[in-house]
Amino acid sequence: MKTYTYSEARQRLAALLEQARREGRVQIRRRNGELFVLQPATANRSPLDVPAVRANLRPGELVRWIREGREASAERMLAAALPNPR
Repeated sequence: MKTYTYSEARQRLAALLEQARREGRVQIRRRNGELFVLQPATANRSPLDVPAVRANLRPGELVRWIREGREASAERMLAAALPNPR
């Protein structure tokens, strides 16, 4: 973690904020030796909070696709787990 002096931080605040966003934290040391940590605030949102997408699906169509995909995946897993019949 990079440490900046108070003067450097004041002159390069935008760059420090960006660095803190990328790396998680940046330290700032005052002339009297006090040390502060600058870090981004955590978002109070769920990672599943995403914008909606218009798909124009018929009722039940998405559920059918998911079931078909799960069945195909299960068949592949069984085929890989069973011994070769040769």
